[in-house]
Amino acid sequence: MAGADRAPALPRGPRPAGEADPATEGLAVFVVGGAVRDALLGLPAGDRDWVVVGATPEQMSERGFVPVGGDFPVFLHPVTREEYALARTERKSGRGYKGFTFHTGPDVTLEDDLGRRDLTINAIAQAPDGRLIDPYGGEADLRARRFRHVGPAFAEDPVRILRLARFAARFHDFEVAPETLELCRRMVAEGEVDALVPERVWRELSRGLMQERPSRMLRVLADTEALPRVAPGLAMDDGLLAVLDQAADAGLPLASRYALLCSDSADPAALGKRLRASNDCNDMARLLQRVLADLPGVGRDPVRVLTLLEHTDALRKPERFDQLLEAARQRMPVDAARWAAWRDTVKAVDAGAVAARYAGQPSGIREAVRAARLAALAPAVKTDGA
Repeated sequence: MAGADRAPALPRGPRPAGEADPATEGLAVFVVGGAVRDALLGLPAGDRDWVVVGATPEQMSERGFVPVGGDFPVFLHPVTREEYALARTERKSGRGYKGFTFHTGPDVTLEDDLGRRDLTINAIAQAPDGRLIDPYGGEADLRARRFRHVGPAFAEDPVRILRLARFAARFHDFEVAPETLELCRRMVAEGEVDALVPERVWRELSRGLMQERPSRMLRVLADTEALPRVAPGLAMDDGLLAVLDQAADAGLPLASRYALLCSDSADPAALGKRLRASNDCNDMARLLQRVLADLPGVGRDPVRVLTLLEHTDALRKPERFDQLLEAARQRMPVDAARWAAWRDTVKAVDAGAVAARYAGQPSGIREAVRAARLAALAPAVKTDGA
């Protein structure tokens, strides 16, 4: 990690090194947040967020910046299209994460702007010359592998609990500072988390599930006592958390990880509705429970094999069926190749030819097609076993 006064160089935009940028020349601009944090950790830097200190919206527009902000002034750079926000402060004006009023103006300092941020590791700025501005000890907390809130304003935004949990899934060797954990618990006890809208919960939860150690997100949510509030009815134990981390190691997609998350819960449909989970995630959660329940009893019974293939719509959605088997394999032995062969055997049956023999008798087509599929499947199932 870099020293206390200078960070590793961040990736530059399309303008060659050393060449002045007419759009920002003379402005006090700083890279802030995640790009600085990740550079200090030696990680690839993603998108850069910029803060401009001492400027007005009119000055930004005169330089060609395009305003895109709603509640507070954010601008797109005329060439790089990166976001530049005017330094601002926040004041609590209502309940929940939307209950804020913002103030921007030439009098707002960089330290003021950094002070409204959530965690100290996200409240570090870097000047164009590489100098670090770190008034809240973020670099020390990076070294200590510690999540610590910047100040008491953390308690004003319940989304910050979700973000803390998501960061824990990404930086899974970091620990939550005791004072930050206690503050989160007070927020939950005071009902601040109850003001979160499902869409925001889903956004953070889904992003956390796609991190390297999703179990850490859930443990932090449980430790802060927020989990029953944001995901009521979710059944979770150490075994399920281990399965989620296995799924991450295996590179499973979001729908599969979400389905595994819900696999021990009594009512995944209710949970999905509460979270406003995406349709593919809800479908996968519903089907995975059926697969996990039915797989152990399939044995050498071609009827059960075909029933499961039908129920999961494996013939029309083979890729999803493969994902279901891969998700199930995180919890029990599954011979995916054998199931793929059975599916292909069923799919090879010419349903059109069978239907043609029942011209004028449409009521018998469905049963005839199923009988033909069973006839083709039976020898393979009885030979292969399950």
